[in-house]
Amino acid sequence: MRTMMRVTFPVEAGNRGIADGSLPKALESVMESLKPEAVYFTPTGGERSAYVFFDMTDSSDIPTIAEPLFQKFNASVEFAPVMNAEDLRAGLARLG
Repeated sequence: MRTMMRVTFPVEAGNRGIADGSLPKALESVMESLKPEAVYFTPTGGERSAYVFFDMTDSSDIPTIAEPLFQKFNASVEFAPVMNAEDLRAGLARLG
């Protein structure tokens, strides 16, 4: 299922991660393992955030994805199913 993951890093933990190089390495690791369709970075509520769009094959993957971010960076991690325009058209066509 196409999934959006929003990861938000508290300022102090993000600053430490930038200074010691661990934050860019962690983001690269996430991108290598998830092979996302798209990744966007932006400030959200004054904190660093990443929006990662990927195919989640099994919900049991959530701990392996989120726990390193929780533990190393005290990050907030949210997952939500999402659709692209093609998915929406197919879903609306089924309403028929």
